[in-house]
Amino acid sequence: MAQGLIEVERKFLPGPGTEERLQELGGTLEYRVTFRDTYYDTPELSLMQADHWLRRREDSGWELKCPGAAGVLGPHTEYKELTAEPTIVAQLCKVLGADGLGAGDVAAVLGPLGLQEVASFVTKRSAWKLVLLGADEEEPQLRVDLDTADFGYAVGEVEALVHEEAEVPTALEKIHRLSSMLGVPAQETAPAKLIVYLQRFRPQDYQRLLEVNSSRERPQETEDPDHCLG
Repeated sequence: MAQGLIEVERKFLPGPGTEERLQELGGTLEYRVTFRDTYYDTPELSLMQADHWLRRREDSGWELKCPGAAGVLGPHTEYKELTAEPTIVAQLCKVLGADGLGAGDVAAVLGPLGLQEVASFVTKRSAWKLVLLGADEEEPQLRVDLDTADFGYAVGEVEALVHEEAEVPTALEKIHRLSSMLGVPAQETAPAKLIVYLQRFRPQDYQRLLEVNSSRERPQETEDPDHCLG
């Protein structure tokens, strides 16, 4: 994925007929894949508390999700996804208030920044793409990922990638329209895999995020990474 794209997404709870409905709507199955995601943070979850989600995907490298612009309310999230390691390191240093680490590899700064593994799990994914009827052929296709984590949680995600903030409202309209066609209730929210992992296996960390987010959205309404991220 190109550096600096804005990911606009909405998570939902898929049902047994979701894939069949995607086919009816003209969706194409791109691939099925299994991968492991490992997430990193400080012991105090300083990154997650700042709505930043650092992940290493097996055979795919590092990704840091950073919050997009606020102001559009609803059951969706908006993130900038950083994948170039020097850019990730620079953003990590900014968020964590560290100087003088340069712009090296992410792995090289984990120790100096106090970052450690906080979650790791395997996901089976089926990835779909489709264009809504009436959409401009030049407009990017919507993606729908249907995930099942190895700890028994299944979640879907409708996603659009845009280059500028001005494109976000149009992307949201398409995401909500497709969600409706898939039978997703208008205000349904679904937790990200990482949040459910923390809730089940690191409840104290999950509670810490709840407390931090008590004055805004609950943490389950932010990404997974897979984040919170997808």
